[in-house]
Amino acid sequence: MIIKKIVLDNIRSYEHQEVEFPEGSTLLAGDIGSGKTSILLAIEFALFGLQPGRKGNSLLRNGKNEGGVRIEFNVEGKEIIIERTLKKGKTISQDACSITIDGEKKELSVTELKDKVLDILNYPKEFSKKQNLLYKFTVYTPQEEMKQIILEDSETRINTLRHVFGIDKYKQILENTSVVISGLREERKIAEGATLTLEQDKTDLITKEEELEGKRHGLVSLERELFEKKEIKKRIEEEMEEVSKKMEEKIKLQQEVEKTKIMISGKNETISDNVRTSKMIAEQIKESGEIKIDDSKITNLSNEIELIKKEEKILDEKNLQITSEISSLTYKSQEDETIKKNISHLDICPTCLQDVDAVYKSNVFNKMDNDISGNIRRIQSLRIEKESIVKKINALDFEVSLKQKEIQETNLLMVKQAGIKEKQKRLEEIEKLNLTLEKDVELLEQHMSILKNSVFELSRFDLIYEEKEKNWEIAVKEERMADIKVAELKREIDLFSKQIEELRLRIIKVEEQKKRLNYLLNLESWLSDRFLSVVTFIEKNVMIRLKTEFSKFFSEWFGMLVSESFDVRLQDDFTPIIEQQDYELDYDYLSGGERTAVALAYRLALNQVINSLLSKIKTKDLVILDEPTDGFSAPQLDKMRDVLQELNVKQLIIVSHEQKIEGFVENIVRFKKEKGISGRY
Repeated sequence: MIIKKIVLDNIRSYEHQEVEFPEGSTLLAGDIGSGKTSILLAIEFALFGLQPGRKGNSLLRNGKNEGGVRIEFNVEGKEIIIERTLKKGKTISQDACSITIDGEKKELSVTELKDKVLDILNYPKEFSKKQNLLYKFTVYTPQEEMKQIILEDSETRINTLRHVFGIDKYKQILENTSVVISGLREERKIAEGATLTLEQDKTDLITKEEELEGKRHGLVSLERELFEKKEIKKRIEEEMEEVSKKMEEKIKLQQEVEKTKIMISGKNETISDNVRTSKMIAEQIKESGEIKIDDSKITNLSNEIELIKKEEKILDEKNLQITSEISSLTYKSQEDETIKKNISHLDICPTCLQDVDAVYKSNVFNKMDNDISGNIRRIQSLRIEKESIVKKINALDFEVSLKQKEIQETNLLMVKQAGIKEKQKRLEEIEKLNLTLEKDVELLEQHMSILKNSVFELSRFDLIYEEKEKNWEIAVKEERMADIKVAELKREIDLFSKQIEELRLRIIKVEEQKKRLNYLLNLESWLSDRFLSVVTFIEKNVMIRLKTEFSKFFSEWFGMLVSESFDVRLQDDFTPIIEQQDYELDYDYLSGGERTAVALAYRLALNQVINSLLSKIKTKDLVILDEPTDGFSAPQLDKMRDVLQELNVKQLIIVSHEQKIEGFVENIVRFKKEKGISGRY
């Protein structure tokens, strides 16, 4: 990884600043507080975002609502640009994130972008959920933080280095294995408890299987008995059916007897009715006597009625003429009266428009009065004539009614005469019918006698049926009892079968648990006796190799920085030990330059060990040193030239306010702060 350029907008003391980084060594120079370290913090923020424990207000410039960082760098020929922004709300938080790889830009979330950067730098996946320890101990660690790790207690230091070296997995394996062993022991106890009854269960299984076999033999006997009971009941039912047919036949014969009785009774009743009817008809014939009628009488009477009606018709026509004439004369007299009334009020003639005098009116009135008088007389004459005609018509009507009554009486006599003949014929038919009915009654009585004999013969089957019915009820009861015994035994067999099946399944399960128990015992023994010791041995050897290599590099770097005769080494917990003339010196009693030398040597040795251990990470060509010479004496500063040359990296970025360092680097970028704003000059 080679950093090419970084752009800061409203970051700490910067409003806007662009800084380009060439390959080789570059010094970020300036007075203390000029903003040099802010550039390094901006690089870390651009790559990994806000770190746990660091708030946004530690980066965003005071009084600003938005800020951001843009970094351009190269990894194995790929041109990569990362942009991150900060935004002020209730709190200051990361806002937008994006990454551009060879011109292709993608907007990502904070977490996605961090995972992408770790992937590009080829950092192990487990570092995605950790703080940027790998970056801090291989690329950039503020000098004060390196001193802090030296001063940490041994447990914290060794755990931190485990994370950095990526070998904390051994400790995790040991802890997880202990948890697994504990779980195995608990599971083993449960399995041991579950297998205690295995032998007893096997014995119970054999006993229950023998009992089941006995019950199955008993079931065969009971089913055979049930079959025999069913056959007995079936045979009785067949016999009852035969007897029932005979009883039905008897019932039909009884019904036939009853029908015959009804028929005999009906025929006798009919005979009695006919006898009474014959007597009544004979009496009617006797009472009627002998009737003689003149056949031409009705014809003569009818002719006479016809002549009277013709005469009556002539009188009706004449009466109609008189009535019409009376009406006409009455209307004419009324019309003359109306004209008189109209003329009496008339003074001028409406036709000729001449005056009408009284003489003329008097002549007209006289004429009309004469006409009216003549009409009245004529009407009286006509009314007298009409009364005479009406009397004649009434007399003729009375004569017609008398003749019609005589015709009706003659017709009635003729009907009586015909009825007597009909009654005589009916009397003969009734006598013949009675003879036939009497023969039928005789035959029916003979048939009924035969039927009664047959019914008597079939009556014996009633007792037989009652006996069969009692036998059938006994057979049904016995069959039901046998059926209940079979059902109960089947239920017992089913219950036993289920119990046996459950017992078998339990035995299988327990045997599996026994196998599992053996497996658990072997696994627990293997984990406890072999695996833990192997992992512990591997971890111990890895740590010994790392400590040996780390101690060698630490001694070499420290020897380059301190000219006095010091012996330095690392303890097993990676605590630095400084000895002078076989006397161990306490870190707190070292001079400021010596403490800085210890921290820088520790830092550079750690960098070499990690880059050697994690040979595929993409940041091994970049080292950033922040105030690496704090407290150094002049001779120590002179030795920094050899240290920097010995680093042998493609890109080295140093932050320092020491002027002498300027002569040790290839490029210098100067910073200053004016009126609270940092910038290059």
